[in-house]
Amino acid sequence: MVSPLPPVLAAAAFGPAPGAAGLPPARTPLERWHRAVALGGAGRFAAARAELAVLARPGTAPVLRSLALSTTASLVRQSGRHAAAADPDGRAAALAGLVPDLARPTNSAAASGPPSAAAPVSGEAAPGSAALGEATPAAAALGASPLGAWTAGARTADGAASPDPWFGTPDPIDAWCDALTGLAADALGSARAALALRLLARVREPARTRPRAAIRLHWVTAETALSVGDHGTALEHAAVAVELGAQGPSTRHRVKSALLLAAATAASGDSARAAAMAEPVAGDCAAYDLLPLRWATAMLRSGLGVAGAADEAAECAALLRARGGDFPGPAPS
Repeated sequence: MVSPLPPVLAAAAFGPAPGAAGLPPARTPLERWHRAVALGGAGRFAAARAELAVLARPGTAPVLRSLALSTTASLVRQSGRHAAAADPDGRAAALAGLVPDLARPTNSAAASGPPSAAAPVSGEAAPGSAALGEATPAAAALGASPLGAWTAGARTADGAASPDPWFGTPDPIDAWCDALTGLAADALGSARAALALRLLARVREPARTRPRAAIRLHWVTAETALSVGDHGTALEHAAVAVELGAQGPSTRHRVKSALLLAAATAASGDSARAAAMAEPVAGDCAAYDLLPLRWATAMLRSGLGVAGAADEAAECAALLRARGGDFPGPAPS
């Protein structure tokens, strides 16, 4: 049986042919969110923010308001302003926590409700590879089999089949995972790796049924490992993200996972292999107009000494600024 094609805007956001060219106008709040995600993936930040501002109004359903705030935070964070991104991410978490049927982990940390982005965390361990190893062992980041929840099909808390996890209507679990993973990325960007790990731990169980959330969880876990020099853990989580991405419909998630694996490989000291891995990523970014990822790939390749990459990064940064973003070019040598 052939699966029905997803709606145009959902496919542009999470499908095999992402892009912002020729997108139709949104007719519903869900379509507006999909349109904003597609625009953001192409680096059309000003247009994406305009769509998200409409969704942030009080009349929007809490789940979509939360997702819109998380997406807004992602746009802010991509330009390096992690502290500023924590505000919309924190509000997104608060909205997700207000929805009564949200299935959260049953441990005491999760039961206390959504975290405050600005609240101090008592007993926060000093960042280090030992803390990473204890909090997020790679083989158990999503349980004993990271691929199990995906290949078996997404399930709700009571075991029933859930709607399409990529193109269906998002629910409170999607909003909760996006908000807390975003807050973890914000904490990481503010040099608070231990806080990032605590937030990621609260996403691990609900992400088992959400492939998009699972990939994002592995992204930020790998980035956290890189921040404390734990290259082995970073490589493991980036590799799992690549494997999960290959099983899903989203080209953007597949490409970003491949970029992260190349970055982890570079950090581990294998520059030649990292440069070779980044080459097809650069091609995909150009082919699908994934401008923010193209900029990031060019920055990585520039750091690896690839000829012409610094010029490409500068060109991407200039185009992103013209589209409403704020991205630096490589530092002059």
